[in-house]
Amino acid sequence: MKDNRTSIIEASLIFLGVILFCIVTVWLVDQVFNGVFYEWFSNRFYIEARYQSNEKIGVIFRSWSEIKEFLIGVFSVLLIFLALCTSISAYFYAGYRSKKDISFITDSINSFIKSNSYDLTLPEKYSEIEKQLIRIKANSQKNEQLVQTEMQRKNDLITYLAHDLKTPLASVIGYLSLLDEAPDMPAEQKAKYVGIGLQKAYRLEELINEFFEITRFNLHSIILNKGKIKLAFMLEQMADEFYPMLNPQRKQVAIHVPDDLILVGDADKLIRVFNNILKNAIAYSYENSVIEIMADQQGENTVLTFTNQGDPISPHKLDTIFEKFYRLDSARSTNTGGAGLGLAIAKEIVAAHGGTISAESNPDHTVFTVKLPS
Repeated sequence: MKDNRTSIIEASLIFLGVILFCIVTVWLVDQVFNGVFYEWFSNRFYIEARYQSNEKIGVIFRSWSEIKEFLIGVFSVLLIFLALCTSISAYFYAGYRSKKDISFITDSINSFIKSNSYDLTLPEKYSEIEKQLIRIKANSQKNEQLVQTEMQRKNDLITYLAHDLKTPLASVIGYLSLLDEAPDMPAEQKAKYVGIGLQKAYRLEELINEFFEITRFNLHSIILNKGKIKLAFMLEQMADEFYPMLNPQRKQVAIHVPDDLILVGDADKLIRVFNNILKNAIAYSYENSVIEIMADQQGENTVLTFTNQGDPISPHKLDTIFEKFYRLDSARSTNTGGAGLGLAIAKEIVAAHGGTISAESNPDHTVFTVKLPS
């Protein structure tokens, strides 16, 4: 578009130049060279009607004014003709330049997209398009890399889970086989085998649930049903449900939340957030330690903190701890192994409420902070 305007301006300047030239020529003939031209013309032509003779050529003009009118008419016709030719030439030239530029840009973009580099050189007038294309390609490659990384993590996780399924399943089959082969087994030994088999069956159930979690994982379809929540009551009830996980290692949960603190949100979704954070804190805290849950009102936000004492999390892992399919324990213990979805889901649910979730860690403790609009 800018190139077309430039071509039109150039054509207009040429047109004005032709007009100015004709006007100056007429003025020079009429004013400056009036006597000289008249004398020359009179000597060359008779200013009266005559037929052609041997020496002179007769013309139909009777006076100098008629000659000037004739010249002006010729100049006017010439001017119109030149203007018309200039306009037509400028139009076709602008179209030719536009097609040439479009073809060049198209070829450049195709080569740029197919290449792995960020080298793209367009004419100066298309510098903004060049910057936008480089930015778009960079974002596209970044997103593609993130998708590939996520898919690789997901595939690795499925492989690990499939491998982990074999261990509890083999234990369940083994202990059931012992019970089947020895019906007269002492009651105490039978109870022990049943307990171990039940424990492995529960672990098997957890792993199967994680498979379903991966299959239906779609965080972009979160629908919130908000209501008023008594935060202290919710957190106390949640902590009681974790007693079977806390008791074996003599861990405790201490809740410091005002009884009158009310939070507006989706209770089912938020309990899942707090559940995932607490489960993570229990899994990675020291034995005989206390996990503290605190909440208070800070301006227009309700801020919750989950503090546990355990091995510090490195800064690198803190940057990726909320990514999908990321796990802190790369060794994948079958007792603490998970799909790495808990904190990623927690982050998306908190974001859907208009809040934020973050983590910080040092040698003394690890703190997860959830900030939600009141």
